[in-house]
Amino acid sequence: MTLEYIQKTTEFQIFDRKSAKIDAKGLAVVLIAFANADGGTVALGVEDDGELSGVDGMQNHLNDLLRASYDYCAPSIPTTPEYMEVTDSKGKPNHIILLRVAASMKVHANQADEVYYRVGDKSKKLNFEQRMQLVYAKGERFYENAPVHDAKKEDLDEGLIDDYLQRLDYRKGWDAFIRENGFIAQVEDFHGSTKEYLTGAAVLLFGKNPQKFFPRARVRVIRYEGTEAKVGREMNVVKDEMFEGPIRTMAQNALAFVRTQVKEHTYLGADGLFKTDEQYPEFCWTEICVNAICHRDYSILGTDIQVKIFDDHITVESPGIFPGLVRPANIRNTHFSRNPKIAAYMHEYRLVKEFGEGVDRMYREMEEAGCPAPEYRQNGFMVYATIRQHGSTVSTEKTTEKTTEKTTEKILGFISENPKVTTEELARLCGLTPDGVYYHTKRLREKGLLIREGGRKEGYWIIIKK
Repeated sequence: MTLEYIQKTTEFQIFDRKSAKIDAKGLAVVLIAFANADGGTVALGVEDDGELSGVDGMQNHLNDLLRASYDYCAPSIPTTPEYMEVTDSKGKPNHIILLRVAASMKVHANQADEVYYRVGDKSKKLNFEQRMQLVYAKGERFYENAPVHDAKKEDLDEGLIDDYLQRLDYRKGWDAFIRENGFIAQVEDFHGSTKEYLTGAAVLLFGKNPQKFFPRARVRVIRYEGTEAKVGREMNVVKDEMFEGPIRTMAQNALAFVRTQVKEHTYLGADGLFKTDEQYPEFCWTEICVNAICHRDYSILGTDIQVKIFDDHITVESPGIFPGLVRPANIRNTHFSRNPKIAAYMHEYRLVKEFGEGVDRMYREMEEAGCPAPEYRQNGFMVYATIRQHGSTVSTEKTTEKTTEKTTEKILGFISENPKVTTEELARLCGLTPDGVYYHTKRLREKGLLIREGGRKEGYWIIIKK
């Protein structure tokens, strides 16, 4: 990072400024929030308004700050400090410290056992439910393995289990299967007695009525007339269907309905024969729907999956945050199963067609069909996946980021620091999608403020100052 960028850029998802006068416990909150989210950098010795106050002359307090990641974070958070020589606001030689924090696969808390998560430019304290959702998202525990205390074996559909066992060629019977494959949870009570309960995966996959225990484990498909949702007198909902049942039944019925809503275009080909193209490649709209069912956070009990179909795009809203270290910038090549048992089951029934590689194939198929790239974003504890039809003029950033001076400032800041930075790296650093970075840099090039020289890997950026 350049000094100019550190002083002038707006604080955001992965960057914060802090005075060196901050107490160690307060700094620990920021470090915890970064580690629990996407990682980030804290500029110590820089005031909120960018004034360089520095860190020199306060060595004892500085030592406390540098130990904050160990003394006040549980588990401890590895940090990498980098000293930078500066001239402070009084015109004297001084230093600031860039404290870098990597995204963690663990959930970190402070000494008061409080968990924080970085949301924009704030360190948000999580309540108990949100904390557990973060635990499940990072894979420290899998909610599908949690016990469902009111469920009994009588609530399972033996026919569903037997059908699955035939596919697996498992011959010991369904009772042995659920015991040997983690569909029974053993819980010890306060008296030391052990009780057995069905797990969430058992109920969701094989339950006669899973919604009895998970009321919002449903898929709601809404068809709108037009390109945006309207309310009140202008409400434009054409169809609104709810799909329930065990996961496979729910998925198959929801997909069958979505198929009836995807438009087809028939035309006369160059060979003189009529051809029919779907509005979107079938694999792509299937993938975003099935992914939501496989990877939603079933610990979030207050909402369901929503598939929203518009004239020119489909958006699937899935409860939860991106699991593990998956982010929009790396989603094509980073895979993490929030619900591995559910994902394996769906793969066995070919509802998940390419285990771990489906998103990358979706990007390829959308490109081959002449459609914009898929769009992914997270807002709070909800993930949004969108595909758009060929010729759609609305891009990811126009709807989710908008072209703001703040976003442009981030991009130019990272480019000035490293002219060889790639689009993928910019996406990760700025919290955008690669398409979003392309959109912003294209606008900068069109304004004559930015030039790209060389190829994709060996090329570099040139900022034109006017």
